[in-house]
Amino acid sequence: MATSSELLRFAAFAELPLDQIEWFLSQSKEVRLQAGEVYVRQGDPPDAMFVLLDGEFEWRGDFNGEIVVMQGKIGDVTGALPFSRMKQFMVTGRAISAGRILSFPSSLFPELMQKMPELVKHLVGVMTDRVREATRLEQQRDRLAGLGKLSAGLAHELNNPAAAAKRAAAQLRDTLHRIKEASLQLGRRELTSTQKAEIEKLESSFTGNDSPPPDTLTKSDLEDQIDSLLRSHGQNDLWLLSAELAQRGVKPAELESLFENLDPGTARAALVRIAASVEIASLLKEIENSTSRISDLVRAIKEYTYMDQSPVQNVDVVKGLETTLTILNHKLKRGVTVQRDYQPFTFLVDSFGSELNQVWTNLIDNAIDAMGGTGELRLRIYRDGGCVVVEIGDNGPGISPEIRAHIFEPFFTTKGVGEGTGLGLDTVQRIVRKHKGNIQVNSKSGDTRFQVSLPLADAKV
Repeated sequence: MATSSELLRFAAFAELPLDQIEWFLSQSKEVRLQAGEVYVRQGDPPDAMFVLLDGEFEWRGDFNGEIVVMQGKIGDVTGALPFSRMKQFMVTGRAISAGRILSFPSSLFPELMQKMPELVKHLVGVMTDRVREATRLEQQRDRLAGLGKLSAGLAHELNNPAAAAKRAAAQLRDTLHRIKEASLQLGRRELTSTQKAEIEKLESSFTGNDSPPPDTLTKSDLEDQIDSLLRSHGQNDLWLLSAELAQRGVKPAELESLFENLDPGTARAALVRIAASVEIASLLKEIENSTSRISDLVRAIKEYTYMDQSPVQNVDVVKGLETTLTILNHKLKRGVTVQRDYQPFTFLVDSFGSELNQVWTNLIDNAIDAMGGTGELRLRIYRDGGCVVVEIGDNGPGISPEIRAHIFEPFFTTKGVGEGTGLGLDTVQRIVRKHKGNIQVNSKSGDTRFQVSLPLADAKV
């Protein structure tokens, strides 16, 4: 049975008068638990406060499929606490080994506050620590959720050019085989230096053409014209070459010299070689563009996270905002147009690593969601005295005054279950304040603007 001397060993009761402890014991119920036994379940009404007397304990909760486990220590006062607004237990309490707990009914909290004010004062501190830890866990979950969304989008963005490069490399292997066969065919024929020069001239002209490919209608017309030309010279089975040549904008008249200066067999081999060379040039360009896109994304990721850079440094606000747009491109390209209005200056802000990029990510992501993924994202950056102002706006439905009053509160969210933790704008506000700045919002239908004001690194104080 629990005694007053046992409770006096615990920090919460150490300096309390003996008569108060005796009263507390008289109103409490000692519960003996076996290993694995549950003394309170997640979802139960918060009808008791517990003092862990002896044994090993843990709290375990399931939050949207994520399991959170916290260890309970001997002497902890836990469960429902005075002044708590908890409607139900958020976690399950379980004994890891055989042990004992005291259960004090929450219905007696008003009397507890009168008889044991020092204990209540201590419990307020416990509750503050609990809120701080819960906030930390929610913020961590929010960051992980945001990281997961960014990772999924980046994986998609990286996969597209990677797949294109792989596809082009596979086609390149087949095309190299074709050009080898065509070169062997030409090598078996006795060509004059003039004929060789004509073939090389056409090949160089077509492969060196860096102009953009023709539009679909023009390409279709060119393909038909080239096919007609080839058929008129007895080449009825080279229709695939027509498409390859038309893709590079080759005009039928440019091929006439082959048939004027070469016999049909030689002209055919030359055409196959030229078409293969043209396709190789196209495939190499596709591989180059794809790998460049991958390099650009990797560079953007490094800039976004400030990988291999000092934790605190002068950060170019415009560059950070543009890097964030690159990271979020998978969401923008679904139907969001970006309007930029940047003053032509270099705006440097003393920043803690990638924290400002978290601000831009949250605000842009919220704007895209508010527009339903389709609309106009408006970005404006300008100087106001010793500060830079970054304005992120959208033409969505706006934020009602009732909601606007709460958007910076922790855990407040208008999103559905599992879609948001409510910590996005709270995190934004904390980061902005950490940088000695401020954030304001103005909203009406079709025009919502978040304005972040930050002191410039070179501003005179």
